[in-house]
Amino acid sequence: MNVLLVLLAFWLPGLAVGAAIRLRGWTLAAAAPALTFGTVAIGILVLGKLGITWNLLNIALWAGVVALLLGAISYLLYRRRPDRGEEDQPRPLTDHLLIGAGVLAGMAVGAVAFLRGIGGLGRISQEWDASFHANAVRWIAETGSALPSNLGTIANQPDNAGYFYPDTYHALLAPLFGMAGLDVPQLLNIAALAVVLAWPLGIAALTAAWRMPPLAVAGAAAISTWFTAFPYDSLARGPLWPYVAGVALVPAVLAIARHLLVPRGLAGPLGIALAVAGLVGLHTSLAFVVTPYLLLILVAVLMGWERIEWRRAAPGLVTTVLLGGALAAPVALPALTSASGVTDATWKSEASVSEGFGQMVTFSPMASFPQWWIGLPALAGVFLLVKHRRMMWVVGAYLLFGGLFAATVSMETDLIHTLTGPFYNDHWRIAALVPLAGAVAFGQFLSSSASAVTGKLTSWRSGWDRPLVPVAVAVAIGLVLGLLGNGGYIGRNDSWLARIYTDGPTVSSDERAAYEWLAERVGPEEPVMNDSDDGSVWMYALAGVRPVIWTYYGPEEGSDTSYLERHFNELDTDARARQVLDDLGVRYVLLGKGFVRDSKERAEALTGLDTDDRFTEVYRNPGAVVYAIEGQRDAVSPN
Repeated sequence: MNVLLVLLAFWLPGLAVGAAIRLRGWTLAAAAPALTFGTVAIGILVLGKLGITWNLLNIALWAGVVALLLGAISYLLYRRRPDRGEEDQPRPLTDHLLIGAGVLAGMAVGAVAFLRGIGGLGRISQEWDASFHANAVRWIAETGSALPSNLGTIANQPDNAGYFYPDTYHALLAPLFGMAGLDVPQLLNIAALAVVLAWPLGIAALTAAWRMPPLAVAGAAAISTWFTAFPYDSLARGPLWPYVAGVALVPAVLAIARHLLVPRGLAGPLGIALAVAGLVGLHTSLAFVVTPYLLLILVAVLMGWERIEWRRAAPGLVTTVLLGGALAAPVALPALTSASGVTDATWKSEASVSEGFGQMVTFSPMASFPQWWIGLPALAGVFLLVKHRRMMWVVGAYLLFGGLFAATVSMETDLIHTLTGPFYNDHWRIAALVPLAGAVAFGQFLSSSASAVTGKLTSWRSGWDRPLVPVAVAVAIGLVLGLLGNGGYIGRNDSWLARIYTDGPTVSSDERAAYEWLAERVGPEEPVMNDSDDGSVWMYALAGVRPVIWTYYGPEEGSDTSYLERHFNELDTDARARQVLDDLGVRYVLLGKGFVRDSKERAEALTGLDTDDRFTEVYRNPGAVVYAIEGQRDAVSPN
């Protein structure tokens, strides 16, 4: 039931909005989550500015209003100007069945790899970014506000009224907290599973919308979840949940873009504008992903590789630009307040120039060993796409993002840092953009190979020209490659996730028990002193206990919390430290056993508490200890 609830939250609002603006078929099914996030991103601003509580009922009403409004506009326009001109011919039922089989195969591989990797929907990612995302979901749920500035407190910036972090992902999940037994880890894990399922569906919608052969569509969808670089690397490293969701939905947005060339009322302009707002609301850097794709489609049109009726399409193109700016700008502009912190980040190179290029051409970025059995076919597929002049803009995107990855992973120059600034200058994030082209190219390879083999069989013996023969050949090729790749690389991909979905060291079951013990003894707004590096930043997301220090980055320099962090064990001699403790109302301090990084160690001001009579041990288990602080209001007695 809880899995279904999250899937409905992802798809249902977007399906209503998409159907209202006359999206249909695979494009509607794939674009629904993107339209949902777009509806949420705009709703955050509208409802937030109006002071309306962010809860499930109000979000549902908002989505209903959006669907009705856009549906009315689309209907009135269609009545005045019915679609005329060239239309894509509908595919026969057999094509849809084949495509559906490919989508299900891709979903199955992705779901198995993900679920095996995390080991259970209640497991916790031990990585750096997980706690912030977890705290954000619960914070929005409990405060009833999804405005990004509301997250300042959990970012250790409570006085920063201009704080910004894109929180559309968290805002969608927050109203589901506590429903059907959903806690924060389950919400985050089921949402990640939903994103994994959305990826092959999006690849199918993209390739189907742009009229690739049905075998190519099915093949692209089926192997889309084999690539390690996406989604598994980004789910394991970070985890970059909102960014992964955005990248997974890019293919669906590009499927909608087909309606800019072959118009279907306002489906293209409204769909693109709302979906792009959703991507930007998930992560601002995604504007720098989808915009190059749309520009490359324009180049393909100008080069004559994609057909268009300019007189018919021009109004929609202009409307798309205007609507896209109107909807995406309010979501994206607040990000300028934190832009320098993003673009100033740097990561050291991790490969030589030749290694970076090799990882690009084998579609295996950031891999110590190439994924030969999908990389080489995909590379062959790139040449076949060029040969057939099919989806040339995807080839262009591969060269753009693949080349950018190869450069940033192997070189460090001011130009490269400028170009990759929106991605934190992080080659792992750019690597996640390569598999989209890899899946499309593999689909072309599979279709061309099946046709070639079928042609040979037909020339050798009559009767081999039946429709199911190419399908059987394609399945055989896929099975061989899957076996050579050890079952679609499931073992390789789930092992990445398994390394960070463990019981500790950052947060263990023992530490969770300590959080629950505290939750029974502290007030709803009473903070507990903690170490920023030992996983205790999770205590709010898991048990509702507010930590003094909310993130692994620690408190802001110069703040009272920062002073307390450095002088906590000087309470008898440092009047300011004691005053900060009194002002915050802190009675307890919690210390966990493990740290978020091996290089981290206990903060000096939190050492020696076990031998200091100002601190009384009141709870201990193998992974955590809680002390009551002597002299604080309403001091407690030890067990």
